[in-house]
Parts: sequence; C-alpha cells; structure tokens
Amino acid sequence: MDKDLNNFQVCDRDLDDATLSRYLQAEAIAVDTETMGLVLGRDRLCLIQLCDPDGYVTAIRVEVGQTAAPNLKKLLETATITKIFHFARFDVAQFKYTFGIETQPIFCTKIASKLARTYTSSHGLKNLIMELTGVELDKSAQSSDWGNADNLTEAQLSYAANDVRYLVPAREKLISMLKREDRWELAQQCFQCIPVFVSLDINRYNNVFEH
Repeated sequence: MDKDLNNFQVCDRDLDDATLSRYLQAEAIAVDTETMGLVLGRDRLCLIQLCDPDGYVTAIRVEVGQTAAPNLKKLLETATITKIFHFARFDVAQFKYTFGIETQPIFCTKIASKLARTYTSSHGLKNLIMELTGVELDKSAQSSDWGNADNLTEAQLSYAANDVRYLVPAREKLISMLKREDRWELAQQCFQCIPVFVSLDINRYNNVFEH
C-alpha cells in the first residue's frame, strides 16, 4: 500500500460510530470534498475526507442520490470543533446542498492565506502547504473521475488523504502569522461570513455586493 495511505480508512455513506466518537474528541478537524465538477447543483458530491490532529484520515464514499449522513452532520455542526477547509465556501455549500448540514465553526486556509501572506499571489493549496510545511503535494489525480467511488485508485485515495493531512499544521502557522500582523480578528469575521456566501451560492445570486 502507498505510504500515504497509512493511518487511513474508507467508510461508505457516513462515518461509523467509533470514528465519530474519535473525531468528537478533537479540537479541530480538517475537511475536504471531491466532486464530479465545480458547478453546485449539477456536479454531485462523491467523496468526503476528514483528518484529526493525530493525522487519522477517513474518506467517506457518497452514494448517488444520497441525501443524509447523520454522523457527519453531528460532527460538522458540533460547535466546539473547528472545521478546517481550503476554500471553505465550496465545501460548506456542498454539505448544505447535499445533506442540509450547517457547518460551523469554520476556518478557511485560503482566506487566512490571502490575509496573512500578502507578499505573494499564490494561495493555492499546493503552494501554501509547500511554504508552511515543506511538503510538496502531488496534484496529478486532482482532475479524475471521483464518481466511480467503488473503484478509486491508490493514487486518487492518496491525493484525497493528503489534501486534508496538512491542513491542521497549516492552520496553526497561519493563526500565528495573522496574530503577528494584527489580522486575526479580521480573519475570524471573514470566516463567520462564509455561511452567508454559501446561501447566496445555493440560491444562485452573483455579485450582490457589487455596485
């Protein structure tokens, strides 16, 4: 097995009870999704990845037409656990649209990067993780068929796992940078606005804040 798939499990449709109990003990959980494309409402949710601060990764395979995941909902709506995303707006919208989940509280590493790393225009996950952790992510499986969930390759699973594995340490370093530059309060205000943008996206409103 690929070394990146150590400390890794796959679940179908939802978290199992034991893994939910484990994750509910965490202060923060890293979260990501894989979909059939980037258009909300057209391109379905296929895979959900979760990782705790100990590096334990779970991938949840989502069935075609599935509309509920009770254990995932409990985890994502637990107010004492921060959910860490890279570009949270997209993933949080997928969870609300597909399962009716109101994810909170939220930390978005992309927003944090744009506020803290103003010395660069490179805020993609690969560049961010490389700078903050020294790990170079392999993105070769990014554009692939995630809908064939029963037959995902090791390369796809490794890619999916690594997209959440480094978000917890990245968050810690970004918080330090934001506090150092006196931008932490502003970042928190931005995170609190994400559900509003998600509701606008689901209802297909564009650019309502523009003139």
